[in-house]
Amino acid sequence: MKQTMKRITMIIVSLLLDASFLHAQDAAAIIDASRNRIKSDTVSTRSRMVISAKDGTTSERALDQYAKKDARGNERAVIVFQRPASVAGTRFLTMEKPNSTDDRWIFLPSLGRVRRIAASEGGGSFMGTDFSYDDMSLTTRDTDKDTHSLLREENLNGVACYVIESKPKDTSFQYSRFVSWIDKKTSISYKIELYDQRGNLNKLIEMSGIKEIQGRLTPTVTKISTIAAGTSTTITIDIIKYDDPVPEGVFTTTYLETGRVR
Repeated sequence: MKQTMKRITMIIVSLLLDASFLHAQDAAAIIDASRNRIKSDTVSTRSRMVISAKDGTTSERALDQYAKKDARGNERAVIVFQRPASVAGTRFLTMEKPNSTDDRWIFLPSLGRVRRIAASEGGGSFMGTDFSYDDMSLTTRDTDKDTHSLLREENLNGVACYVIESKPKDTSFQYSRFVSWIDKKTSISYKIELYDQRGNLNKLIEMSGIKEIQGRLTPTVTKISTIAAGTSTTITIDIIKYDDPVPEGVFTTTYLETGRVR
């Protein structure tokens, strides 16, 4: 009798472990489908960025962005600020590398040179916005850099969503975890909660303005709010082009410094 009960207990434990493993695998697959939802060789955008202070005052910036994967699958993106004059000519380059730390550089006209952004600066504010350097690549972050769990399924503004918790494997990362609401049908991520190392809700990212562009469902509005500070930054895409040719020379520090492709 004891041996029988022992075998039953072992079977139950084994089933629970298998279910937990499959649960994690499903959660990772959902995140991966969301982050790699849009298939395109390149993405080019022109956007408006509105920075809202706690007192309600706002400032606006215009920027262009170009993204393209290299032959090794590294995701590269360049942001070029066009106006106002105080930020015009500022250029930022990031290279996301699977299973490795991202490389980032910025060119500030006031300095007149390209500066590499250290990994330890990932939590710093990007150009005085609510985005940190890490936040700029959060929605395309390599799935394997985190451990994912399916918390539940629920409706968000009438949309059936998976709610996934992601915990960075690198404990030095600025967030202890982030929770994503992902559309069960389209894999669009509508909301992401970002928690600091103390477990407090630090920031909230919300995506909206879904439009079909070149056959791809595309969020055209991204808003990030810093909860404690009462501030937010909203990026609205005015123009977006998929698969538009982007020269390789754009993704170099030479381009950052000169603004010209060689």
